[in-house]
Amino acid sequence: MLISMTGFASERGAHAGYAWVWELRSVNGKGLDLRLRVPDWIEGLEAGLRARLTKALARGNVSLGLRVQAEEQGGRLRVNTAQLDDVLAAMAEVEARAMAQGLSLAPARPGDVLSVRGVLETASAEQDTAELSKALMADFDAVLAAFQAMRAAEGKALHGVLEAQLDEVSRLTDEAALAAEARRDDMAAALRASLARVLDNADGVDEARLTQELAMIAVKSDVTEEIDRLRTHVTAARDLLAQDGAVGRKLDFLMQEFNREANTLCSKAQSSGLTSIGLALKAVIDQMREQVQNVE
Repeated sequence: MLISMTGFASERGAHAGYAWVWELRSVNGKGLDLRLRVPDWIEGLEAGLRARLTKALARGNVSLGLRVQAEEQGGRLRVNTAQLDDVLAAMAEVEARAMAQGLSLAPARPGDVLSVRGVLETASAEQDTAELSKALMADFDAVLAAFQAMRAAEGKALHGVLEAQLDEVSRLTDEAALAAEARRDDMAAALRASLARVLDNADGVDEARLTQELAMIAVKSDVTEEIDRLRTHVTAARDLLAQDGAVGRKLDFLMQEFNREANTLCSKAQSSGLTSIGLALKAVIDQMREQVQNVE
């Protein structure tokens, strides 16, 4: 079953006075690129999440975000003495500068000082981050499962699209074979004309060289190998679609081979019908290549 590199999952959770929100998303990428934005004060969490993602995913640009917030505990108020000292020092500097310029400032009241952000805070009991980390890792299983389910659903849709495109490539390849057969008489006449031109100018020409030139003329018009290889590539692509696991890299390489054969077919066509089929092949192959970029 194909897996898409595109996916998204978002979940909420809570434990021991904390609430959190997960967001996990990914887009296509050449390899596996993990970008985690998680609280660094929860010991061991990022390493655990990174290991879990590395084991579960093969390719994609993956972003994981986690926001953790302490729920209201109703704790007592306390003064942050370090912040208070900074505020008082700043007030003293302001008052000194004002006096130096002949200005007199009104005395500050305690309420003014306490209203400065960070001076007054709520005291809360220390939380065991190891316990919180364990709860988060357990909760992440559901997030990852939902994320993988979406990637699998996207992969199933991709499978259907690629199968239809392979059917079209196969049909066009059969048409190319018929067109090549239909032009056989015309190509034979063209080859005889070429042979006549060569023979007219063959006086004193080395026989081995003459044979080589005639062989080259024949090869340049024969598309049998290209058609055979296109059919082989279709079979190989269907086999890859039937496999489990990450096959995106192999499919991407196969798309290059498809394109190479279609290009060669066009260059050898020497007929408008076969050229038209070759161009249609190139268009479908390019569409396949775009879809394959999303396969893990």
